[in-house]
Amino acid sequence: MKNLDKDIQKKIEDWLTPSFDERTRQEVQDLIDSNEETELTDSFYKDLEFGTGGLRGIMGVGSNRMNKYTIGKATQGLSNYLKKQFPDQEIKVAVSYDSRNNSQAFGQLVANVFAANGIKVHLFTSLRPTPMLSFAIRHFGCQSGVMLTASHNPKEYNGYKAYWNDGCQLTAPHDKNVIEEVNAIRSVDDIKFDGNTQNIIPVGEEIDQIYIDANKKLSIHPEAVLAQKDLKIVFSPIHGTGITIVPKMLAAWGFENVSVVSEQATPDGNFPTVIYPNPEEEDAMALAKKKGEEIDADLVLATDPDADRVGIAVKNNQGQFQLLNGNQIGSLLIYYVLSAKSDLKQLGSNPYIVKTIVTTNLEADIAEHFGVPCYETLTGFKYIGELMTKLGDSANYLAGGEESYGYLVGDLVRDKDAPNACAFLAEMTAYFKSKGKTVYEVLMDIYKEFGCYQEKLISLTKKGKAGAEEIQAMMSGLRANLPTSLGGVQVKEIRDYQLSQTTDMRTGEKTAISLPKSDVLQFITVDGDVISARPSGTEPKIKFYCSVKESLKDTADYADVQKALEEKVDRMMKDIVN
Repeated sequence: MKNLDKDIQKKIEDWLTPSFDERTRQEVQDLIDSNEETELTDSFYKDLEFGTGGLRGIMGVGSNRMNKYTIGKATQGLSNYLKKQFPDQEIKVAVSYDSRNNSQAFGQLVANVFAANGIKVHLFTSLRPTPMLSFAIRHFGCQSGVMLTASHNPKEYNGYKAYWNDGCQLTAPHDKNVIEEVNAIRSVDDIKFDGNTQNIIPVGEEIDQIYIDANKKLSIHPEAVLAQKDLKIVFSPIHGTGITIVPKMLAAWGFENVSVVSEQATPDGNFPTVIYPNPEEEDAMALAKKKGEEIDADLVLATDPDADRVGIAVKNNQGQFQLLNGNQIGSLLIYYVLSAKSDLKQLGSNPYIVKTIVTTNLEADIAEHFGVPCYETLTGFKYIGELMTKLGDSANYLAGGEESYGYLVGDLVRDKDAPNACAFLAEMTAYFKSKGKTVYEVLMDIYKEFGCYQEKLISLTKKGKAGAEEIQAMMSGLRANLPTSLGGVQVKEIRDYQLSQTTDMRTGEKTAISLPKSDVLQFITVDGDVISARPSGTEPKIKFYCSVKESLKDTADYADVQKALEEKVDRMMKDIVN
C-alpha cells in the first residue's frame, strides 16, 4: 500500500474499521495481501457518482464499487433529500430490480434503508423491467423510486437508477442536490440499514395487467393486428426481465404466434449465452436471429436485461435477416406513429417528438414532413423525460428515443420502454404487412423520400483511473486542435456543449447553445454531416458518432449509395479517432 496515494490509503484504512462488516473488511484485506494495487486504486480512488444513468459500477468492495455501503450511502442521502423536499408529508418510493447478480438483494437493502428512515416503500416482489418502475412511481403517487440495474453492461456491473416523482430519472437540480446529501454523509454509521418492515408494501403481478392495459389503449391500428394475429414474432429477453412482460404484452395486443428463444429465456445475471447482454451487439442478437431464420419470422425482437432497450432483425430484399441499428429502428417507429396518426387525423393539438443530439436527423426530417416539431435533448433518456414533464399538458408527446436502442411511444412513463416499443414494432410490422410491405421495404421508401442516412458509432473502452484520465485527455486534445475538415469535407460549425456555444468556422461568429452543459463536441460539415464526441455517462468509454446523408433516387441503388456513405464515414472517423 505504500505506493498508493495518501487519500486512497486513508479510504482503505477507513474500510478496515469495525464500522464495516467482517466480510467487507476481509475482502479489503485480501486485496492488500495480494498486492493488488491497481485494483485497490480503482476501487477507492473516487466515490461512485450519478451520471446519465445514475449510479453504476463494478460490484465489489470500495468507494468506487457497487456494494452494501455505496448503495446504502446513496439511499440514505436520497432519503435525507426527500425529507427536506417534502416536509410534513408521507413520503412514498417504489423499488424494483433486474436479473443481475445481487440485484434482488440490493433491492431489499434499498427498501430497508428507506423504511428505516420512515419512508413507505412499494417493493416489487420479483424482477421487472425498468419502465415498470417509472410507471409504478406515477401509479402509486410516489415522490421517488430506485431501480437496481446496470442495463446492458457486462455481468461484473450493477447499478442504481434514482427517479423523481414524475417517473423520470433525477435531473437538475435534484441530481446534484442528492449527490451533495450523499457526500455529506461522513460515516457509514450514519446509514440506517435496519428497516421497519411495516413500511414495506409488496408489489406483485397485479401491476402487470395495469401496465399492459394502459399500453394497449395506445394502439393505433388494432384492426391490422387482428388481421395479422399469426404474424411470426421471435422474442429474446437475453436472460433479463423482458420475459416477465413482453410475451404478455404481445399476447394482450393480439399476437398469437410469438416464439421465445428458450436458451435465453431464463433470467440469469451471468448472461451465459452472450459476451455483452446488449441488443446493440450482433453477438447478443445471434440466437434470436437464428430462431427467426428457422421459423421464417416476420420480426425478431430482443431486449436488454432491464428491458428498456430493444433490438430487431427483419428480412431484407434478398430474404436474409438483417439487424437494424438504433437510428433505423427509431426512424421507423417515428414514421409509423406520425404517418398512422396523420392519416387518422389523430395527431392532436401541439404534437411533438423528441430525439437526442447524437440521434439521426432523419427523425427530424420525418417530423418536419408531417408538420410535427422535433425537440432535441442531451444524450440520456432522462433529458427526454425531463422535457416531457416540462411541457406537460401544454403539448402532446407522441414518440421519441435515442440511437442507443431506447424508445417510447405515448407518455405513460418517463423512461425508454422496451415492452412498449416491442408492441408498437410488432403492430407496425403487422400494419405494413397488411399493406403488402415488409419493414425493410418501408425503410427503403423512407430513405428514398427523405434521404439515405448512414451512421456509425465507435466506442473506445478505457477502464479505471488511468482510463478516465485518458478519456479526458482525448477530449482536451480535440478542443485544443479543432479540426477544420473531416474526411476531406470542410467543417462548417463546431458545437461545444461544455462551453454552451456554437462557433461558425467560416466567420468565427459564436452563438449560445440553450441545452445544459455537457462534455460533448459536435462537428457539422458543409455537407450536413454530423460527427460527435462524448465520454459515456454510464460506462468507462468515449464514444464517437458519425452521421452522413445522400439522396437515394431509386431503392435499387441503395447498396451502391450505402457503400459510398460507409467509405465517407470511415474517412471522417479516421480523422477524429486516432
